[in-house]
Amino acid sequence: MDTGRAGHGSSLLVLGGARSGKSAFAQAQAEASRFEPIFIATAQAFDAEMEVRIAAHARARGSRWRLIEAPLDLTAALTSASDPARVLVVDCLTLWLTNVMLGGDDVDAATDALVDVVARLEGPVIFVSNEVGSGIVPENALSRRFRDAQGRLNQAMARACDGVVLVTAGLPFILKPGVPAKVWF
Repeated sequence: MDTGRAGHGSSLLVLGGARSGKSAFAQAQAEASRFEPIFIATAQAFDAEMEVRIAAHARARGSRWRLIEAPLDLTAALTSASDPARVLVVDCLTLWLTNVMLGGDDVDAATDALVDVVARLEGPVIFVSNEVGSGIVPENALSRRFRDAQGRLNQAMARACDGVVLVTAGLPFILKPGVPAKVWF
């Protein structure tokens, strides 16, 4: 994922629905790179099912990966971990947005801060995010507000990132070429 631009790492947004293969795709891209893989987790285990999911993701990554937990202060985690010798995988922006919303924080300000930090990162970064706009209209106001905020976040990140890939049924589709294809496949 090295674009060769001094002082700037490349950035890739990986979108997909639930269980689409987006996380596995992002992990494979990081592992195929020459960089030290750093996993920035935004999930929080509030129940036993989530604990099991988090543990399964950790097992799938293995011991080669270093873990940074950043359920809320994602921009600080990105800034401190960014390094030309590392590839950062943020999984996922959807859970981060949920944490921001449920914490009562300003979603627009948090989104703007995240978008602003992308251009300043020194090494490559892969962001994973759910595409939630292809389903039915949610029945309650909070769910509709979340869906709208997620759509705006994905659009802003797609503009900020060098490349965008949509993963469906485990298959990657390039939406915005910008990162060397040899790294993606």
